[in-house]
Amino acid sequence: MQLLSDRILNMATSATLAMAAKARELRGEGKDIIGLSLGEPDFNTPDFIKEAAIQAINDNYNSYTPVDGYAELKEAIITKFKRDNNLTYTLSQIVVSTGAKQALANIAGVLLNKGDEVLLPCPYWVSYSDIVKLNDGVPVEVKTSIDTDFKMTPAQLEAAITPNTKMIWFSSPCNPSGSVYTKAELRALADVLVKYPNIYVVSDEIYEHINYGEGHASMAEFDDMYNNTITVNGVSKAFAMTGWRIGYIGAPEKIARACNKMQGQITSGANCIAQRAVITALNESPTRVQFMIDEFKVRRDLILDLLNDVEGFKTNTPEGAFYVFPNVTHYFGKTLRGKKINNATDFSLYLLEEALVATVTGEAFGNPDCIRISYAASQEQIIEAIKRIKEVVS
Repeated sequence: MQLLSDRILNMATSATLAMAAKARELRGEGKDIIGLSLGEPDFNTPDFIKEAAIQAINDNYNSYTPVDGYAELKEAIITKFKRDNNLTYTLSQIVVSTGAKQALANIAGVLLNKGDEVLLPCPYWVSYSDIVKLNDGVPVEVKTSIDTDFKMTPAQLEAAITPNTKMIWFSSPCNPSGSVYTKAELRALADVLVKYPNIYVVSDEIYEHINYGEGHASMAEFDDMYNNTITVNGVSKAFAMTGWRIGYIGAPEKIARACNKMQGQITSGANCIAQRAVITALNESPTRVQFMIDEFKVRRDLILDLLNDVEGFKTNTPEGAFYVFPNVTHYFGKTLRGKKINNATDFSLYLLEEALVATVTGEAFGNPDCIRISYAASQEQIIEAIKRIKEVVS
């Protein structure tokens, strides 16, 4: 009898976390690694949020929380959805989780049966595929390219749908590409989906505020998609609260109740102090964190300008999040400093070992032609990182 389950043996390790671990290992050896691999703002959590957490500690919040979140937090989420997204939810449609990743795991756990297919427009966030597989679903990749800004077309969506299609998962703004679907583009996808009333959409909107284009749009805004859309969000990115681990969903009531039931058997309610702090975060205007978004846009423009001067990097202009996703196929089949580059994974490891810059292979996101570079780093680090990359690929 084998010790470990087939489930864990067949699960891939998160590529972003693996690269971060490798970078830490090299730092431990005394090497000056510039980390552009993790999706984590390099800002501190704003003081007004930290003060709310301190007040919660002083007010002796230390008991188990309701499985689906404090009522006051759910009210704040309802207010946020209405204010920022023109979405109307009730308390019974909201579930607060330990990060948006747990929210996604809940959704997969309550909706997927063996053989159900989940459409994943490529590139997609690294954990989508394995969360689907873990719950006996079948991830179905829908390929896109840099030439279409990594966006799925209605024709591609229609062609990918089969009798086994249960859901479509996507993020906008997208991790890893930074692509943002406009309201018109979402409407065009919705026009396909309304023909298939048994397909549900998981709309991951964790980067909604980090948006440099015409603004954020939600699939659930459309009346004919509202009852078939689960909106996933959280405070990790826009509020620089990655370690606080609070995510949430707005969903059809039956699905929300099922997620509540699932979570009650896995972790129960999320951290009490973090929830109290998030009440304050969400009740404030998003303008309180606009300074971070403004800086991210400056960094985006900076890194694109620098990469455009590096031979072999093909870039587009991402309209959100804090990543660029350049096509690096120019280097495939080449030998650099005695190392053969066969694919994006080889290239990403080459940059880590030779340039001492940590990136992530696009293979982990369903696109083997690209690498993901995070610009959630200081301008000085970005300048130095691209300088090093240019030197080792010259």
